[in-house]
Amino acid sequence: MDEDVRLLAIDDDPLILDLVETALTQPGLHIQKESDPARGLEIVRRTNPDIVILDLVMPNLNGLELLDQIVEWNPGIDVVLLTGHYSTESAVEALRRGACDYLTKPFDIDVFCERIGSLIRAAKTRGRASELQGELSEASQLAGMVGSSPAVVEVFAMLQRIAPHFRTVLITGQTGTGKQLAAEVLQSLSPARKGPFITCNCATIVETLFESELFGHLRGSFTGAVQDRIGVFEAANNGTLFLDEVGEIPVSVQAKLLRALQNQEIQRVGSPRTYKIDVRVIAATNRDLRAMVREKQFREDLYYRLAMVDVTLPTLAERQEDLPLLERHFVKKFARQYNKPVKGLTRRAQSVLSRHSWPGNVRELENVIGRACMMTQSDMIDVRDLPEYMRCEKREENSGWAPGLTTLAEAERSYVEHVLEEVGGNKQQAAAILGIGRATLYRILNREITDHAAQG
Repeated sequence: MDEDVRLLAIDDDPLILDLVETALTQPGLHIQKESDPARGLEIVRRTNPDIVILDLVMPNLNGLELLDQIVEWNPGIDVVLLTGHYSTESAVEALRRGACDYLTKPFDIDVFCERIGSLIRAAKTRGRASELQGELSEASQLAGMVGSSPAVVEVFAMLQRIAPHFRTVLITGQTGTGKQLAAEVLQSLSPARKGPFITCNCATIVETLFESELFGHLRGSFTGAVQDRIGVFEAANNGTLFLDEVGEIPVSVQAKLLRALQNQEIQRVGSPRTYKIDVRVIAATNRDLRAMVREKQFREDLYYRLAMVDVTLPTLAERQEDLPLLERHFVKKFARQYNKPVKGLTRRAQSVLSRHSWPGNVRELENVIGRACMMTQSDMIDVRDLPEYMRCEKREENSGWAPGLTTLAEAERSYVEHVLEEVGGNKQQAAAILGIGRATLYRILNREITDHAAQG
């Protein structure tokens, strides 16, 4: 069942509060009333309503001051100001500070219901969109991997095709693209899914201990070998071994690794015996193994044995359309982990994330969302909850919004987009700040498309 849209009316006049309730009461709308502005702010912070109707002139805390605190708390709340003393200056100031509408008392009931009704419908639409995004997120997962972009769908299809059959797989991709997660997907879909899944990070092993780590050793076989020890191949018997950063394996050990893969048998350091094993091997690297082969840093025969099937994971920049899905996935994950009622990101926070280049890929995004979920004091992550380096990127872009522009039309459109971003995409509010009509705003926004079409 859909959640009700939540509306809070704050006015020191009880008659206005009763009028608002009588005029707006309808199924699917939960209305709260409060005559004290300080208590009203407490309700905002406790319940995070979708819409706040706010009197401009109240004792102790006026409407603009309260507006500032509401916008600071959650800029996604639609705030409508009511006043008995209209002026163009106060209206523009209210819109500039984050209000989405400004109405004069006494108001026409039909006009009031129409204006607030549009906000209620928009809130319901956003709620339904959020539900659909949640359903899409659930449908766009493969054993923990998330995405619906063509690049990721292709990876999903390949993993599903090879999982029942592989003996060795090579997964390549930049740091943070999810190579271990892809390996876990392969394991979960393979016939060996009930067996062990052993991870070996080759980048963390001291070179002199590689052979022992992979194949095990007998007591006394070298200094420090005080007892028998099995290696990761034996530990993964009847299951899957994930060799992360396989490009870090020394050339001196690569021949023995190749023999283990070919013959499915290993020999512990210091032992004359060989041991039969049944292990599926998934290797992963962010290095160019072909280049390493050419430079004699990686055995060619081992490369071809590992790369019998090669799965390349896309960078986050190559699957930018998956960003909203991933954001929602990680918000849900960390909200549950931290036991916090975080629902999503504000529009301006989403805008900042969409412009970032993501050199750390999905892992960087996961860390950013995890930190933001921990830091936020609202149920919506805002720009203030993002890491400082991302906030700096936003400030740098805002301070230099027109570098390299060559025409007045381009500069005009760029500034309009900048204002729109600052007001969360509210075109009515942006037009008021710019001092132009909405028709002019739309003309400016559409002009670049027309010009480019004509040039093409």
